[in-house]
Amino acid sequence: MEVSNAANFGPDIAEIDPVWSHVRTAAAREAEREPILASLLHATVLNQPRFEDALSYHLAQKIGTVEAPAILVRQTISEVFAAAPDICVAARADIVAVYERDPACKSHLDPFLWFKGFHALQTYRVAHWLWRQRREALAMFFQSRASSLFGVDIHPAAKVGKGIMIDHGTGVVIGETAQVDDGVSMLHGVTLGGTGKETGDRHPKVRRGVLIGAGATILGNIEIGACAKVASGSVVLHPVPAGCTVAGVPAKVVGCVDCPEPALSMDHRV
Repeated sequence: MEVSNAANFGPDIAEIDPVWSHVRTAAAREAEREPILASLLHATVLNQPRFEDALSYHLAQKIGTVEAPAILVRQTISEVFAAAPDICVAARADIVAVYERDPACKSHLDPFLWFKGFHALQTYRVAHWLWRQRREALAMFFQSRASSLFGVDIHPAAKVGKGIMIDHGTGVVIGETAQVDDGVSMLHGVTLGGTGKETGDRHPKVRRGVLIGAGATILGNIEIGACAKVASGSVVLHPVPAGCTVAGVPAKVVGCVDCPEPALSMDHRV
């Protein structure tokens, strides 16, 4: 297969949908390099006409169960994508975020196919739409499956923007009334939680461009200001001003960030 010619994937695909073009080109290359993966790559990517079709297929294959088979799960995901095209716009932005920020990511195919932080985030996006349509039981099914499969627990009612990187993913918890704005990066073990049994708006609001280190815990209805940095292992109980770095247990301001966008630089040094 000649993978360097984008015309193999349809007219002007690189201009119409560059992320999908990158995913397909990498998949074709890997199918040649690793014949044992060829069937998987063709079924998941190369035989799919659009990004949306590939993503619905891939998620359904992971999420489906004996009682809720993949074919029905895929039908639901496809219906959600058709009703809310912005979900797959956000998914593309998430792939770009991972590719640009994670040094372990070698192609746009990697997060799409292998990275469970990406998979959990896209499963959440489907669940969130279902939750807003008052289909709470089905939304909770998607949440439960994501938690079991990927070790990431995002409540369907939470609000999460686009261009998000959840690196590694294991142990991430995002509560019901939490909000994560565009362009945020977080590592494994991050908790955006409440402080107890209070009701109502009780979870953190993480603004644009924030970097949250591994194992950080942020509790309560507090704001983490734009482009702030939360050091690994910190426990944050009070609001964090924009552009500041906090560290410790309990976390305290230890200085200002040394770059405009901590989430992009991924520099966790304090």
